[in-house]
Amino acid sequence: MLHDLFIAPFEDFEFMRRALVGTLALALGAGPVGVFLMLRRMSLTGDAMSHAILPGAAVGFLVSGLDLFAMTAGGLIAGVVVAVLAGLVARGTELKEDASLAVFYLVSLALGVVIVSLRGSNVDLFHILFGSVLALDNATMMLLAAVASISLLTLAVIWRPLVMECVDPNFLRSVSGAGGPVHLTFLALVVLNLVGAFHALGTLLAVGLMMLPAAAARFWARDLTALTAIAVVVGMASGYAGLLISFSTELPSGPAIILVAGGICLVSILFGPVGGVLRRLVPSHHLEA
Repeated sequence: MLHDLFIAPFEDFEFMRRALVGTLALALGAGPVGVFLMLRRMSLTGDAMSHAILPGAAVGFLVSGLDLFAMTAGGLIAGVVVAVLAGLVARGTELKEDASLAVFYLVSLALGVVIVSLRGSNVDLFHILFGSVLALDNATMMLLAAVASISLLTLAVIWRPLVMECVDPNFLRSVSGAGGPVHLTFLALVVLNLVGAFHALGTLLAVGLMMLPAAAARFWARDLTALTAIAVVVGMASGYAGLLISFSTELPSGPAIILVAGGICLVSILFGPVGGVLRRLVPSHHLEA
């Protein structure tokens, strides 16, 4: 009974195995990136950037159809262009960075929908916006594995200055010139993971496996290494459970995965030992001398 419920779908159907492997790769790369986004108070930046890649992916679709390379390259270029333009406007005008980013990502989202509509059908638009994790081919799985590998290797190299920038960006800039390059490298990792996730979960849900596991982990640990490990585990568990729920109930797979991650996040908010609601309502007793 338990075998039929929890293992058989992945044994019997190749598309389920592919979806599981792709989701695990996504969680491995996006989890640590989401933790640093959260610690740097840039959570909404990830959401904005996930919309910003849409026009590039749409141009790739317009030129080559559902071609992996064209849509990936287009998404990367669009994401980097929007990040650079938003940064230039924020530094060259009185507009704050969050408002500048909001302007560009809203325009990008609308532009992307228009571009897809020029050639594609509603099915194509639905595919781009919400992805198709149950239809991952070999090329897409290789892309997801490459994104996860690049993310982990890059984070291993820039880990220390990235942590210092989370604690005090001004201190890092005052003692080292690594602040700017580290920030740009980190933004590139955000865009890279969003473009990878876009092929499986679409532009609207790509940020889900990045931010929800990181937010859930925040209520279970204070140590950065533990936060990162918990975020990865939550992301992987969300992918596994979401695929099973989707298979059993015929719900859309991408939204099912994100809903599971949201459910874990809600449980963490309520019962997490580090600042959770229950912990605040029932504080522990202090030892008295």
